[in-house]
Formats: sequence, C-alpha cells, structure tokens
Amino acid sequence: MDPVRIGLIGCGTISASYLRAAATFDILEFAGCADIDPAASKRTEENFAVPSMSVDDLLGRDDVEVILNLTIPGAHAAVNLAAIEAGKHAYCEKPFGLDAAQGQRVLDAADAAGLRVGCAPDTFLGGGHQTVRGLIDAGAVGTPIAGTAFMMSPGTESWHPNPAFYYQLGGGPLFDMGPYYLTALVHALGPVQRVAAITTRGRETRVIGSQPRRGEMIDVEVDTHTAGTLEFVSGVVVTVVMSFDVRLHSNRFIEIHGVDASLSAPDPNGFGGKVRVSSGREWEERELTHGYTENMRSIGLADMCVGIRTDREHRCNGRLAQHVLEVMAAFGRSSAEGRHIAVESRPERPAPLPTGLAQGELD
Repeated sequence: MDPVRIGLIGCGTISASYLRAAATFDILEFAGCADIDPAASKRTEENFAVPSMSVDDLLGRDDVEVILNLTIPGAHAAVNLAAIEAGKHAYCEKPFGLDAAQGQRVLDAADAAGLRVGCAPDTFLGGGHQTVRGLIDAGAVGTPIAGTAFMMSPGTESWHPNPAFYYQLGGGPLFDMGPYYLTALVHALGPVQRVAAITTRGRETRVIGSQPRRGEMIDVEVDTHTAGTLEFVSGVVVTVVMSFDVRLHSNRFIEIHGVDASLSAPDPNGFGGKVRVSSGREWEERELTHGYTENMRSIGLADMCVGIRTDREHRCNGRLAQHVLEVMAAFGRSSAEGRHIAVESRPERPAPLPTGLAQGELD
C-alpha cells in the first residue's frame, strides 16, 4: 500500500526513538519536521534526513496526511487541534491532554472533520503485553479478580536534561508514566468504571542533577505520589501506585490474579520482557507469542496509518487515550473530594495483534 506521509512537530528527546523505529514500517514516510526551537528541527534534519521547516509551513503542506505530535504535554491538545483544522490526522505522545475536557475537544473536532486521532503509548502492542493479553483471553488465570500496578522512582531530575515539565500540569508520575500502566490494564481487562484515590507530594521543590541545568531549583506544581484503586467494568479490582517519591522498591510492574492462577506482566514502558504465570508457589516463565520486543515507538503510528489505508480501526485510538485521561483525572478528583469517581467512557479493548507477524507487518 502507498506510504502515508508524516509531518513531525516536536523534535525533542523522544523524537529520535520514533524516527529510528519508523524505518521498520514501509507505511511511514516522513515529509518534514518542525519545532518551536528551530535548532532542534535542524538537528533532526541532520541526523535523520527529514527536511526542517516552520510549524506553519508543515501544517500547510498538501502532501502531509498525518501530524506526529511529540510536543510537551501542555501543547498536545493545541497541536492536535491545529492539525485537524489543517485537514490532517493527528497522532500524539501521551498524555492525550491536561484534562478530560481537552481530550474531548480533540475527539469532537476529529469526528466533525472525519479525521483520525491516535495517541501513545503503543508499548502494549509489543510482544510482552500482547502475550499477556493472549494468556488472559485464553483463560490462563481463570476469571480475573484482582491486580496491582506499581511505578515508583525518585523522579526524573537526576537524568533528564530538561526535567521541569515533569513537575508541571500534565506531568507527575501519574500523567507521565500512568498512561503506560493504565493502557496496558485496559487492553488486558477492558475499561474502568470507577476510581478511588489519595494523592500527595513529598517536596515543593526539586534540584536538577543533570546537565546542562545541574543545581537549578524547580518548583513542584503537581502531586508526586498517587495511590488508588480501580474497579473495572468486568468487576476486576486493581491497586495502582505511581510515585516520584520512592528511592527503591521490590514490587512487580503489573500482576493480574485470577481464580485459577496469577500472572506477572513485564514493564509496560517497554515492548518485550518476561511474562510469568503461577498456579502454585513458583513462577513459570511463558514464551512470548508475539514479536516486536525491541524499542518500537512508532508502531502505534504505523498501525493508525495502515488503518487509514485499509479503513479499519487503529489500536492506539483517541477513545482509548481519552478513557485513560479520564481515569487519571479521576485520581485527583477522588483525592480532593474524598469519594469514588465514576468514569463515563467505555472504549472497546483494542484488537490484539495477530501472531506470526514478520518485522514491519501489521494487520
């Protein structure tokens, strides 16, 4: 099928991962790149041979069908809306917006224009979590009853070159890392129907430990420790903890417990990893049933582009991303209001990938 021409907006740290992985998929062809910092887009041009231009020029190009939006979280919704207004499909990094209202505006605009929107994470399309999905669907744990999900670290200021946005609206451990965990859970178990949570923050300021801003103080504007319980429409109850206030821990990434067995899932911020199942006292590692176990950031974009060409739903779709955004927003509301928060949206679980796909194939 004919390649889909992509315009990249946002040439920061994550863009290189997308561009390297995109070479795997013949459906993707990059027509240009742009950034609010022209030097960043020039570096992308030099490193990946993608022509650099202004944002307006990129949006105005008739040969660009999809905008890949890799800007900071605070700009995701605005850039998505600008792409839709320019008559282009949009695929953005997570989160889908700063709040559920932003995300809904993007969905409504895309629906009105007859265009698609997609959103990361696409890590659940990797071999690790596709294997998890297959095992659950095949009854490997019996009826799922409960689960846990833990992402706990000291934060990002020790390693990221520009970590301030992680502590601003749209950042924090929940909005930064939560999409990986919550999307993997919804993919495995279906949609969430209510949330109960408490959130807090350990410090009001942080000191950057990385270059080039080492020693600089940044304000913490969002909660950095969130603990909650999700009730899924299916009845499964999952405990979730997302934190930038933990130095070290020994909890597993995701576990799902059924009436017959327990399943240990790999890091949802990766594509491969170990999948283990136990019906007794020892874990048994299961062979991965799917490929795409290396860093394949862009597989979700490629899947959307295949969907455009074949007129089928794409897996990293806007309705899934909006549901995850609603769930994340419910954490803060539940903590502030001291009550359960109902989640209204009910997206379909994304279709699993077929087994036996060759590198570069999607269906």
